[in-house]
This record gives sequence, structure tokens and C-alpha cells, in this order.
Amino acid sequence: MDIKNINTLGELIASGYQSKNIKDELRNNLRHKLIAKQPTFTGVHGFENSVIPELERAILSRHNINLLGLRGQAKTRLARKMVELLDEYIPFVSGSEINDDPLNPISRFAIDFIAEKGNETPISWLHRSERFFEKLATPDVTVADLIGDVDPIKAVNLKLSYADERVIHFGMIPRANRCIFVINELPDLQARIQVALFNILQEGDIQIRGFKLRMPLDLQFIFTANPEDYTNRGSIVTPLKDRIGSQILTHYPETIEIAKTITHQEAKLDENQSSIVHVPNLAKDLLEQVGFEARESEYIDAKSGVSARMSITAYENLISTAERRALQNGEEKTTVRLSDFLGIIPAITGKVELVYEGEQEGAGVVAQYLISNAIHTFFPGYFPKIEKLEKQNEVNPYTEISEWFFNESGFELSDDCSDEVYKNVLDEVEPLENLIQKYQPEIAISDKYFLKEFILWALVEYNKLSKERTQDGFQFKDPYAKFISRLS
Repeated sequence: MDIKNINTLGELIASGYQSKNIKDELRNNLRHKLIAKQPTFTGVHGFENSVIPELERAILSRHNINLLGLRGQAKTRLARKMVELLDEYIPFVSGSEINDDPLNPISRFAIDFIAEKGNETPISWLHRSERFFEKLATPDVTVADLIGDVDPIKAVNLKLSYADERVIHFGMIPRANRCIFVINELPDLQARIQVALFNILQEGDIQIRGFKLRMPLDLQFIFTANPEDYTNRGSIVTPLKDRIGSQILTHYPETIEIAKTITHQEAKLDENQSSIVHVPNLAKDLLEQVGFEARESEYIDAKSGVSARMSITAYENLISTAERRALQNGEEKTTVRLSDFLGIIPAITGKVELVYEGEQEGAGVVAQYLISNAIHTFFPGYFPKIEKLEKQNEVNPYTEISEWFFNESGFELSDDCSDEVYKNVLDEVEPLENLIQKYQPEIAISDKYFLKEFILWALVEYNKLSKERTQDGFQFKDPYAKFISRLS
């Protein structure tokens, strides 16, 4: 029998339906998934051996949970994923503001309604997607917002005394009865508001302007907090922290592969972008490495964190930079270039908090440092290491390239030049092809030109070439060419 066809309390009782509180509901459904070896938090990557096991233990323990971590560490996503552990539908008394369980009503409305209608009491069904409530903690949140207040209009319309509990207008928490309730950035909540949560977490009591109601609310609380907030904007008061069963620490992706998986999953690209722009694997790796470099940078506040959203928006900008060039040149397909990484700078500057030294350099300069550092980090994984000190007249893998630039006047790569021009310019530097054939012979043809440009940028980082920004591109030269020209 389809449970949604049950429309009255009598039919519900006859069906043998058993009520259970939300924490038992989550626990039971998690147990079934674990026994069946089914994944529990799909779409959340990098937490399989750290955060998710702790979260599963907290659910099995029926705990309220605090997810503690820096911004962009999937705290809210984890909370939203818990909805999938709820039963698909639960019954509630039709018309109830707080989703009263027909078999265990707690509000005056539901109790009186059932007393009047008996087995004919109409019931409705609540889908699990409607059982998630979320509130961002801000300093202006009030007790009335979260718990409730006296509604004078209701008192007048119903001709009730202010002593009658039916004049109460319930806040978000009572209305989330039998649901998951998330309070994001808990330390931002004023201490007096946090105090109002004490008894709700422990006893189920709510007090509104003198009304003390014994309403055993049935909620799964999930709080999120940023460690930075403990000192900068507020803290979680100790008695409230004591009532939160499990505090779970989140973290950023630990490998480039995990970071790429997250970025690919979350980036919002349409079919046109995906079909027009090819992104070499090295470009994807470099982009993620920029985020890793940012988290280690002396110019960026480590306590503030570098959100995974930075890599996601940077990837979107990278694709859009290449797409824009293709559209301008009337090309149906193009490949991301290293020079396109200038297009990700706006995605970086808006998402990092600079320390004093970073402010002195400027956000745009710091962003370019991060890109340069990522290139510097990755280059030895593809080609032989470039030594800082070399013996005079010693031949190394890069001698041919250095001699080519010494003998030629260098060249300029325009940001928006066509793919044909771009490839022709790079093909002129024949030693680049020789180097790739020797050390990266299996590179895909579609990725070869990005690798050529990567070599040039890396040689600049290791002071083997010079790179100057022109009005509409980059000029690559022998580093001593300008000095020698001045002598002559």
C-alpha cells in the first residue's frame, strides 16, 4: 500500500505505522546503508577516510553535531547530504505549524484537533526534501526569529488572552520539528541567543515571554563554525558547546586529484563551453596547484583559509577566457593556453584575505605570484631539474632553447591571437619540440602546445628566459639580450 494514500489517523493506526524520532530515523537508515555497503555521502570528495567516518559515528550515537572548519570545506554540503538518510515520507497532522506526529502530538493545536476528530483526524505527508531548515547566524538574529514570540494580531482575531499559549507565533526552530536544522557560522550568534538554545538541545523546553512550554521538539541540530570566528567575531558559549555531542573537523583537499574532482563536479559550464574549449590535464593540475600555493603563501592569511570555491570560479574563468578568444577569432574549437591563466586573477583576488605583506604587494601581484609558484612547483615533474648554478660552457637539456633565444630576437605571443598564429609562433622554436620528444614523447597532440608554452614560462621562473608584459600579450627574450643591446 502506498503510504501517501493514508489520509486519516485511523488509517495510519490500522497500517501499523510506528513513529520514531529523527535521530533514530537517521541512525536506522545509516545502519541499513552501512550493512549494504552503500555510499553514505555521495558527491563529497576527500573525506572518505577522515570526516565521513566521524560523521557516521556521530549519527549512530544520535548526537547533535558541530562541523568546524575553514570556509569552503563542504560543511554545509555535508549537512544537506544528511537529508538523504531520512525516511522518504513522514505523516503529520494536517494544518500543524510544527509538523506534529499524529501518534505523538505536542502542540495545543494538534492535541485539541485529535481530541475533536479522533480517528478521522486528517493527516498529510512530508517529503524528506522539505525537512531541511537552514539559518545563517548573524548578529541581528533574535530569539523571536529562532524560537517565537507572542502574536497580538492572533490574540485579537481569536479573542484569546495573552495567557493562552495559542497566541504564540512559533519561530524557525519549532517549525522545524522532526527536521534537520542547520545554524551556519554559530559563533556569529549573540551569546544571549545561544543561551536560548540550551534547553531546546537538552530538555525540549522553549520559553517565550513568560510562557514555559514543555514541548519535546524532535530535531537533529547541525552547527557549522569557522575557527577564525572564535577570536575575530565571537565564540560558542561553553554551556552550549557542552550540549553538542560531536565536534568534527573538516579540511581542504589533500591531493591535486581530489581537488580536480571537486572542481569538475562543481564548475558550472554549459555545452558550448565544453565543446569549444579543450583543457589539457596539465592546465587542470596547474590551476589546482594555485590553490595549494595560496594556502602556503606568506602573503595570504592562513587562518582565514582559501576556499575550494576559488579553484571552481578560477576554472570557470579559465574556460571563459579561452572561449572569448575563440569567439573573437571565429574558431569552433580552441585549447586553453598558459597565458589564459591571467583570466583567473579576478577569481583569486576576491577570495583571499591578505596579510600586511600581501597588502603591500597588492592582490593582483600576489595572484601572479601564485601562478608562477605553481609553474615552478610542477616543472621538475615533467622535465629535468634546472640547477641554479651551472659550470661554464656546460651543455644541459635547455641549452638549445637558450641558444635559440640568444641568436634570435625572441617573439611575442598575443593574448587573443588565433590558434594558427599561436601554433606557428611556438613551432618556430624548434628546440621546444626536441625537448618534448625526448622527455614527454607520449604527450597528446592536443596538449603539446600548452606544454611548449609551459616550458617557456618555467624557464622564465628559473631565470633562463625573460618575459615582459606588452599591451596585448607576452614577449619572451634571452635574459641578457637587453643588457647586451645596451652595451652595443
